[in-house]
This record gives sequence, C-alpha cells and structure tokens, in this order.
Amino acid sequence: METYVDAIGEDTAATTMETAAKKKNDNKKLKVMVALDESKNSFDALEWAVQHLRDVISAEPETDQEGGLLTLVHVHPMYLQYIYPSGGTASAVYATDIVPEPVRKAREESTTKLFTRALEICRGRMVKTETMLLEGDPKEMICQAVEQTHVDLLVVGNRGLGMIKRAFLGSVSDYCAQHAKCPVLIVRPPGETSTKEHKNK
Repeated sequence: METYVDAIGEDTAATTMETAAKKKNDNKKLKVMVALDESKNSFDALEWAVQHLRDVISAEPETDQEGGLLTLVHVHPMYLQYIYPSGGTASAVYATDIVPEPVRKAREESTTKLFTRALEICRGRMVKTETMLLEGDPKEMICQAVEQTHVDLLVVGNRGLGMIKRAFLGSVSDYCAQHAKCPVLIVRPPGETSTKEHKNK
C-alpha cells in the first residue's frame, strides 16, 4: 500500500485508516442477553435494554455491517416430584424429574405467553432477537448460557428481595454479577431509587 504525505507533513493514508478503524469500533454491534421470567422487573429490564441499547443491538440493513443480537433467555426450574411409599414404616422418598402432562402443558402456555409479550416489545425496533429456553437452576443456567454464547452484556432485573429472603434464597442478579463471564447490568424497577430517597428525607 502506498503512503502519501500532504503539504503539512501528515500521513494521510495512516490518518484515513485510523479514522476508518475508529468509526468501525464506534459502530460495533453487541450481543446482549436479557434474562426473563414472569416478574415485572424482568420486563422492566427488557424495556430498558431495548430503549437504551438500541444503537448497539439494532440491525442496519442499509450497510454491510453485521447487526447485533438480543437473546431472550428463560429458565424453567427443574421439576422434582416426590413419591412417598405407602404402608408400614417405610421412610424412603423417591424423586422423579418426569413432568406430568398437565404441568408440561401449563409450562408451555406460560412460556409462549412470556416470549410473545417480550417479542412484541422488540418488534419494530430493528432488533434481531432470538429466544432461548433452558431447564435447571436459573442462576447457574443463565451463567452457562452467557459463557456458551459469548454475549457481550447480560441484563437482568432486580427482584427486590428483602434482606432476609435474599440471605436464604439468594438472588439471580447477585449470583450472575459474581459468576457471569461478561459484564452484568442490573436494572432497578422505575422509581425505586426516588422512592427510597424520598423516605430518607
């Protein structure tokens, strides 16, 4: 490649390459994952992501640049049914993960409604969206999904557990913030901060 030096001694070829590289980096598209459940807080997180991260996840059909990707992940907790043997003094307990048909159908309907509602939020914003359904411990499965799909950012809602519940149950957002292999953005419910500030006054 030829290099040209202009009248004031600037390497125009190098400057042009630096400008192009900077422009390319400025327009970099991201892979963002939003963890969803039936709670209002998770949908607040989705709304925030679609609104505030639109520029880095929206597709740009008029350019040759690859668009970003928004992954909506929902995790079904592992279903365990406990069977207690009848008769005598038997104390054995058996656990099975076979999901009964009515429970399976209810789960499917709930998941369909959840993803339909979420995709409606994304529609019309030029956001390339995929859905991911997993089963297991939500905290662990979300972190595994982050690692396997190499996302750039995980967005989760703040469940707002009290201190006692948080100590016993743990928090998906806390766990992900400590274990996910990417930056984690925890979205508080709208007005939560202002309400706390108002109470302190």
